Amino acid sequence: MEDFLQLAEERYSVRHYSQKEIESEKLDKILKAAQIAPTAANFQPQRIFVLKSEEALEKARSVTPYCFNAPIVLLICYDKDVSWKAVDGHDSGVVDASIAITQMMLEAWDLGIGSVWVRGYDKRVLDEVFDLPSNLESVALLPIGYPSEKARPAPPHSRKFPIEHFVEEL
Repeated sequence: MEDFLQLAEERYSVRHYSQKEIESEKLDKILKAAQIAPTAANFQPQRIFVLKSEEALEKARSVTPYCFNAPIVLLICYDKDVSWKAVDGHDSGVVDASIAITQMMLEAWDLGIGSVWVRGYDKRVLDEVFDLPSNLESVALLPIGYPSEKARPAPPHSRKFPIEHFVEEL
């Protein structure tokens, strides 16, 4: 791995993919990144569906135009029956799944594989299309694949607010 901050800064949302197949050992590493992600009370509520078949990919494309013809789309959910709940009722599942997604995106990039976090879909339609049980809450779709020659960071990618914009010392 390169320097972590360099890796994180260079990673961008890929919206153009080649059809080069992702090697199974690389996919395994990406999924391992989700397995080792920190979760509240280590309950590990994340649930990941690997959409590889043409039928599964068609289902994903039917709920969003943002699959960008990636050869694999990961559907990331969390299990509401498993996720940790705070005393005030806050469910940590969406945070836990989000941490897993972030780690998968960074591991993928380290392996030369691009990704883009997609939440541009109607959750009700996605739940129906994939026949998700009521205990699973979808968090995102994550198209992954090798970037095509046309892949470039979106113009706002390099725009960063100064640290003082979001950090305050108390």
